[in-house]
Amino acid sequence: MSTALITGASSGIGAVYADRLARRGDDLILVARNRDRLEALAARLIEETGRKVEVLAADLADEVDLARVEEVLRSERDITVLVNNAGVGGVGPLVESDVDAVQAMITLNVTALTRLTYAYVPGAVERGEGTVINIGSVVGVAPEFLNGVYGATKAYVLALTQSLQHELAATDVRAQAVLPNATATEFWDVAGRPLSNPDGVMSAEDLVDAALVDLDRGQLVSIPPLQDQEQWEAYESARGVLKANFGSGTPAPRYANA
Repeated sequence: MSTALITGASSGIGAVYADRLARRGDDLILVARNRDRLEALAARLIEETGRKVEVLAADLADEVDLARVEEVLRSERDITVLVNNAGVGGVGPLVESDVDAVQAMITLNVTALTRLTYAYVPGAVERGEGTVINIGSVVGVAPEFLNGVYGATKAYVLALTQSLQHELAATDVRAQAVLPNATATEFWDVAGRPLSNPDGVMSAEDLVDAALVDLDRGQLVSIPPLQDQEQWEAYESARGVLKANFGSGTPAPRYANA
């Protein structure tokens, strides 16, 4: 028996992951704030797939609710997939943003995702199987596109996932970061910039279907909108060259005559 726990599952990318994973044979634990939406989605998926679907209404920005979800991840031994999808965005300039809203963004995008990952991974390693799918964004690589703090939270998601997979390389637990571009979800309405131009906007269905292809192929970082995979491979190769040259104990010669 395998179960997937999906956060932010009531709509958009999270709801599509719920649909696709149920059709792949997983039972589900659906987490989001909106219980009515979760129950409607659960009823549809039970009818269409026959899978067991549990609803867990929780606000991951609330410490008590977050702790309840953490406990489920620690105690439920059938959970084989964790999809960290819950998040909130920011599209306005950093200097015009409300600092309390920015803090709330960090709490959900970074703190909650981190705590859920830490709640799940040790048990998955002990059991010898598990997958963590972290939904990031292309702004984690290109933070100039939107609000700088939002980009920073998604850069964190990417870095955490890469480091996690490095640590788990000798185990049967794996991690994947998914980097969407503009996706047709409620994200934009909530962030205050409704999408008016469909050009360059991907459907949540196409995004998730592509990311699951990458998951099956063992791809650590999935970027469905990137048309040339060799560009990402070149980027990672260049990063590897930089890493290999960070170890000097003396400043580079370019500083000698400064």
